Amino acid sequence: MPAYGLVSRKSAEHMASPFPPGFRGLDIDDQDMVRLDADTYGYATSVLKGPLTERQRAGLTRLTAVFDKVLPAIEDQYANKYYAHVRDIAVLAAEVEDLREK
Repeated sequence: MPAYGLVSRKSAEHMASPFPPGFRGLDIDDQDMVRLDADTYGYATSVLKGPLTERQRAGLTRLTAVFDKVLPAIEDQYANKYYAHVRDIAVLAAEVEDLREK
């Protein structure tokens, strides 16, 4: 499952990246940016451990939609790249979960 390896690698890269300055306590489109980051990492970690619950799958699906709203609103170049990477982790985690269901 290639997506599984990508989730693992991208999650490790993510943990090595500094959180964007000025984004702690920041809400964009009613989304707490720290929480968005942490939730995505949490779902990705759960996917690597095994199948998600229905609730977790719904949360991961919600997160992928949230990125479509917040990414265009992030003007800071580093933060945009950081959150695009986080979005990629969420999308890959959803792919792993979809493949697991088949």
